[in-house]
Amino acid sequence: MFGENHTAVSEFIFLEFAEQPEMKVPLFMFFLLVYVITIVGNLGMILLISMDLQLHTPMYFFLSNLAFIDFCYSSTTLPKILAIFLSRRKTISFTGCFIQMYFFLALASTECFLLGLMAYDRYVAICNPLLYPSLMSHAQCLKMAGGAFIAGFLNSIIHTTLIGTLSFCQSNEINHFFCDLPPLLKLSCSDTLAPKIYGFTGAGTIILINFLIILISYICIFSTVLKVKSLGGQQKAISTCLSHLVVVTMFYGTGLFVYLQPSSNYSERQHKIMAVLYAFLIPMLNPLIYSLRNKEVKDALIRAMNKNVSHVR
Repeated sequence: MFGENHTAVSEFIFLEFAEQPEMKVPLFMFFLLVYVITIVGNLGMILLISMDLQLHTPMYFFLSNLAFIDFCYSSTTLPKILAIFLSRRKTISFTGCFIQMYFFLALASTECFLLGLMAYDRYVAICNPLLYPSLMSHAQCLKMAGGAFIAGFLNSIIHTTLIGTLSFCQSNEINHFFCDLPPLLKLSCSDTLAPKIYGFTGAGTIILINFLIILISYICIFSTVLKVKSLGGQQKAISTCLSHLVVVTMFYGTGLFVYLQPSSNYSERQHKIMAVLYAFLIPMLNPLIYSLRNKEVKDALIRAMNKNVSHVR
């Protein structure tokens, strides 16, 4: 992948940091706070689900996988960003940049598949409760989650390989916070048609398939919920889906804006704003959204706190 035509560029400079020295301290504090909250929130969610037997269900199995992905997702970019703030060099090696982009795209793609699986889980639970134990058994959940990871990482391999065939022999200044697909394509001095086509069709296919799964699932869910005569039953069913809908809206909204807009409409400023949302804030907010909107998670947290207090006494 790294042939002779790439030797003109051995490293990339993150221009966003180099051009704004007066923002060094505020930005460092912002990214540090976001990363700490992301780590505590997502690892705390994984720990809570693993400790509480009442949360050992398919719904929370997928939620713990989402928390794991969000933790890794943030860890591909934020540690390097924080290290850059503490260093005089605002650079990343050529190989390091591609490794960062590979894992970032792989985890983003996996999260896309996982959100579709979470919608399917809610569909089966609400619309086909009698089939739920067989369709969403532990073995089936493991297969579906494993398939999401495999598909996500394979998609990223194709993306990264296509970008790796390009030449970077002009500017090595990335006007961004990290190595992402659109900024790297803009720096290439060779024909970028192939990666652009796959970027549009590949990302488009993944988003479209999972969006249709989510859309159809929730049409069936709300159709079933409206037939429930009990108001309490309706509210309980809707409350288990509302958090997921909020997360889906944020994640897919920013993904559609960044990766599926025409290259002629590409704006570096808009992309950086969206990047802060989908790369940093969404992984931080996901555990907060699921915990604040979910009674079972809040009850499990109270049980864990009471248990710790009793142990201290």
